[in-house]
Amino acid sequence: MKKNALLLLLFISLFTNSQTPVQLSVYSEVSIVTADSGSELFEAFGHSAIRIKDPVLQLDIIYNYGMFDFNAPNFYTNFVKGKLLYNLGRQRFESFLNSYNYQKRWVKQQVLNLNQQEKQSFFIYLENNATPNNRQYLYDPYYNNCATKLRDLSTILLGNKLHFPPLKSISKDESLRSLMEKEIPWNTWGNFGINLALGNQLDNIIPEEDYMYLPDYVFKKFKVATITVDGKVEDFVKREEMLLTHPNQKYKPQVISPFLIFTLFSLLGIWITYNDYKKKKRTKWIDFLSFFFTGTIGVVLVFLWFFTNHSTTPNNFNVLWAFAPNLCIAFLLLKEKPMKWLQVYVTIVAFLLIVFLIFWIAKIQSFPLAVLPLIVFLFVRYRFLQKHIESAIFKS
Repeated sequence: MKKNALLLLLFISLFTNSQTPVQLSVYSEVSIVTADSGSELFEAFGHSAIRIKDPVLQLDIIYNYGMFDFNAPNFYTNFVKGKLLYNLGRQRFESFLNSYNYQKRWVKQQVLNLNQQEKQSFFIYLENNATPNNRQYLYDPYYNNCATKLRDLSTILLGNKLHFPPLKSISKDESLRSLMEKEIPWNTWGNFGINLALGNQLDNIIPEEDYMYLPDYVFKKFKVATITVDGKVEDFVKREEMLLTHPNQKYKPQVISPFLIFTLFSLLGIWITYNDYKKKKRTKWIDFLSFFFTGTIGVVLVFLWFFTNHSTTPNNFNVLWAFAPNLCIAFLLLKEKPMKWLQVYVTIVAFLLIVFLIFWIAKIQSFPLAVLPLIVFLFVRYRFLQKHIESAIFKS
C-alpha cells in the first residue's frame, strides 16, 4: 500500500511539473462513481464523483467536486451571501472507498464507453481542473454541484456525440422542490429550513436535464445515455459495478420535529388567547414572542432575497407570515396600552396571512407544512389583538 502511495505521489509530481501529459494506457478506465445518501442533512442527497484508473501506471484517482473548507477565510459569511467556494479534490480511490465503507454507505460505478483519445481528454481536463489555480468554483446546490459537474464536463468533452434520452419511468412534472422532498422527509428541520429559506423558483417545472443536480439522477441518466462511435450509436456506460454493498440509508426525522414544536406552541398560544378573551386582558409576553419570532425570520428572508447571490432565495413569499416589521412591533406590544395605529397594522398582517394561504392553494409557492399550526395561531391572535386594541381605544 505504501509503495502504491509513493508511486501515485511520484506520478502526480511528474505530471504537474511536466508540460507533456502522462499518456494513459489502453487498459485505463473512466468511471462515474455514485455513493448512497447518509443519515446527516449534508449527506441526504448522496454523492457523485469521477474515477480514473490505469493498472499499467498503477494509477487510481477519484476526482471529487464536493470538497469545501470550513476553515477558509470568511467561510460562513460567504455561505450566507451565496458566494461559497467549493474545490475539486483529488485523492487515492482506496481512501475514498474506505471512508464510505466506514460510514456504511454503498458505492457503485459506471465504467464509460470511451476511446483512448476521449479517456485522455477526461484525464487532462480533470488534472488541469484540479490544480490550485483552477480547482475552486462557485457552488450552487441546484445548478453547480458535485453531480451537475459530471454532466457538464462530459458534455463539454464529448459534444454532440453524447446524448441523454428521456427516462421512461419517472414523472415529467417535477420541480427542484418536489425532487428535494423525495430525499428529505417533510417533518424534519432540514426540509423545514430549505422550504423556509428558498423562494418559488424551486416550484417551476424543470427539464429532465436539471434533475441531474441529484446524484441518483446522474446515475439514471448516464445509464440510458448513448455515445456515437464511428457513426454508430452505442451505450455510454460499458458496465456497472457495485463496489460497496450496504443497506440504504436515509436522512432520519428527529423526535423533536418542527411540526411538534409549532403545534405545541400554537396550542399554548390559542389557550392563552382564549383566557385573555374571557378575562378581557392581554398577555404581553406571548405577543412579544410571536412578533419577535416572525419578525426575525422575516428579516433573514428579506436579506436572503435582496442582499445575497443565492439563485433560489428571491421571490420567497414566506415573508407574508414572517413579516419583517413585526420585529419592531414586538417591542411596542410590551407597553400596557398599544397605540391606536397598531389596530390597522394588526389588520394588515392578518390580511397577509389570508394572502399567504391563497398563494399556497394557488400553487404560487409551496411552503413548509410545519408552519400550518403557527398560521392558525397567528390569525387567532391577530384577530384578538384587533378587538382588544379597539376596546382599549374605546375605553380611553
